[in-house]
Amino acid sequence: MTNLETLVSFSRRYGADENFVLAGGGNTSYKDDVNLYIKGSGTSLAQMTEDKFVKMNRAALADIWTKTYSDVTADREAEVLADLMLAREPGESAKRPSVETLLHDLFPQKFVLHVHPASVNGLTCSVNAKSAALDLFPECVWVDESEPGYVLAALCRGELSAYAEKMGKAANLVFLQNHGVFFAADSESELDALVADVMAKIDAKITTRPDFSEVEVCLDTAAEIAPAIRMLYDENGMAKVKFEATKTVLDFASSEEAFAPLKSPLSPDHIVYCKAEPLFVEYDGVESLKAAFDAFVARRSFKPKVIFVKGIGMFTVGATVKEAATAAAVWRDAMKITVFAESFGGVSHMKPALADFIVNWEVESYRSKVSLAGGAAKPLSGKIAVVTGSAQGFGEGIARHLAMEGAAVVIADMNADGAAKTAAAIAEETGADTIAVSGNVSDEDSVKAMMQKTVLALGGCDVFVNNAGIVRAGSLEEMTKSNFELVTAVNYTAYFLCAKYASAIMKIQRKISPAYMSDIIEINSKSGLAGSNKNFAYAGSKFGGIGLTQSFALELAPYGIKVNAVCPGNFLDGPLWSDPERGLFVQYLKAGKVPGAKTVADVKAFYESKVPLGRGCLVEDVARAVLYIIAQKYETGQALPVTGGQEMLK
Repeated sequence: MTNLETLVSFSRRYGADENFVLAGGGNTSYKDDVNLYIKGSGTSLAQMTEDKFVKMNRAALADIWTKTYSDVTADREAEVLADLMLAREPGESAKRPSVETLLHDLFPQKFVLHVHPASVNGLTCSVNAKSAALDLFPECVWVDESEPGYVLAALCRGELSAYAEKMGKAANLVFLQNHGVFFAADSESELDALVADVMAKIDAKITTRPDFSEVEVCLDTAAEIAPAIRMLYDENGMAKVKFEATKTVLDFASSEEAFAPLKSPLSPDHIVYCKAEPLFVEYDGVESLKAAFDAFVARRSFKPKVIFVKGIGMFTVGATVKEAATAAAVWRDAMKITVFAESFGGVSHMKPALADFIVNWEVESYRSKVSLAGGAAKPLSGKIAVVTGSAQGFGEGIARHLAMEGAAVVIADMNADGAAKTAAAIAEETGADTIAVSGNVSDEDSVKAMMQKTVLALGGCDVFVNNAGIVRAGSLEEMTKSNFELVTAVNYTAYFLCAKYASAIMKIQRKISPAYMSDIIEINSKSGLAGSNKNFAYAGSKFGGIGLTQSFALELAPYGIKVNAVCPGNFLDGPLWSDPERGLFVQYLKAGKVPGAKTVADVKAFYESKVPLGRGCLVEDVARAVLYIIAQKYETGQALPVTGGQEMLK
C-alpha cells in the first residue's frame, strides 16, 4: 500500500471501533518531507477516504511558529486559523484542516493517531492522572490541561522538544490531560503494536467497570417524559429524544449525590456534543419537569441535551435522531470515564474557565455543526409519523411518501420481519430515520407497547396513520361470527385503541407547547361512504370508523389534534385485491358478488367500469391525500374521498 492508503486503512479501522473513537471524532495524519495530510475538521474517521484528508504545506506550517499573534484569545485563534488555511496546498480550498494540525506536524514519525478511548481518558481525567501515566509509561510525554488550538500546540512543542533533548530520541506517546492520547509511528504495524501495548497496560489497572445492561423501569413514566422534553427543547417539535435505562445509568440517576460526578465536563468532546452540563431532575409530573428545565436554561443560557431523571433513566435530545443518538453515545462515554477513573484516584474534571472557553470556541462550534449537519429541510422535517399495517401495500406506500417528505417514520405491523425489511428499504431509499415496531392493533397492551417504543426511540408522535385493516367478504348466510368479529376488531376497535394511545402522547406535546398541532388519520374506504353488497362486515366497520373520526375530532380539537379519514377507492392492483389465493377478486368471484362473472378478470373489469376516471386507486393517490390533511390546518372530522369520482362527498 502507499502511505496514503495506509493512512486511510488505520483511520477507518480505529474510527469504526467505539473503544477508540467518540462520535466520529479522533484524528490521523501522514507526513513526508514536503506535505502533511491531516483529517479535515468535522469529518468522520470511520468514513475517511484519501480525498477527505487536507494536504498541507509543511514549510508554511513551520512559518507559523515564527509569527507573533494577538494576546486576545479570540483574535489569536482567528489569526492562526487564517494562517492554517493559507498553508493548504492548491486545490484544497474546500476543506478545513483540523485545529490539531500544528500538533500533528510536531511529530517526526510518518503516522500519527489521536484518539480518546474511554479507558485512556479514565486515566487522563483522574485525580492521579499524571503520576499514573508516568508510572505505567516512563517514556511517555505528559501535557497538562490547557486551551486547545495554538496554545496547546505550543505547549506540546515545548514538551516534545524537552523530551527529545533529554532522551535523545523523539517521543511516540503523548497523554493530554482530559483529552486523550497521541500515538506516533513510521509504519502501521508499529503503530498497532504501540496502541495494543498502551491499551493492555491501562486495562490491567482498571478495577471498576460500567454495566450497560438494560434494567426494568417504569416505561409509562418514561413515555410521558420523552414528549415533554422534546417540546421543551423545541416548541415547534423540531427535536428528537432517545431514552436509555441501564444499570450504570440508574446508578448515576439514583440521587443528586450519585449524579454529581457527571455534572462538570470531562473533555472538550463532551462539551462539543452535549454542552457543558447535563440536567438532573426528580420527576413529579410534566409541570415539575418544565420548571426544572426552564430554571436550568435561565441559569446556563443553553438547553440541556442530556437529562437524567431520578429512578427512571437518561434522556438525550437533539435536533435530529443522529444528534440525539450522538449525545447518548457521548454520555455513555462520560459514564465510562467516570467509572474507570475510580481506579486512578477518582474523577477530575476540566477547569471551569477552560470549559467556558470550549463552549464559546468557534473551532469546536464549527466541528459540531459540520459533523451533525443534516440535509435541506422538507415539508415534514422534524415530524414523527406512525403508520400501522405498513410492512406492505397502502401502508408501505404512505410511509414511504411521508419519509420522502422528511418525516421520521415508524413502520408498525404484526409482521415483524416484514416491518424491519420495509423500514430498512425506506431508510435506504429516502435517507429518513425509520424504525420497525411489531404490534397487534386489536390488542390494547400491544398498542400501548407500540407507542411506548415509538416515544422512547424518537421522542413523540405528530402524525398517526391508522392504516391496518382487514376484509372478510361474504353474504349473511356465509359470514361467520368469528370473521365478523375479526373485521370489527381490526377495523373498528383497533382505531379506538390507536387513537387513545396516540392522542395521549400528542396531548403531552400540546401541554408543553400550546400552539402545537398533531394529526390522527384513519385510512377508511369508499365502503365507509356507501354500503357494499355481501361485504357488510367491512362496510359496517368503515361506517363506524367515520363515526369515530367525527367523534374523536370533537373531543380532541381542544388539544390541537386534527382527526380525519381518507376514503380510498379500490386498490385494484394491490395484494388486497389481486392476491391469487385470498385477494378480493377471488373472494368476490366465489361469493358471486359480481353477477355473470366467470373469472377474476371479469371481476376486475367490473370494478374498473364503476370508476369515472377509469382506473383503480393508487398508493400515491392516498399518500397525497394524507399529506394534504397534514398540511391543512383548518380541517378536522372530515372523510376525504379518493375514489376517482366513484363516491363523492354528500
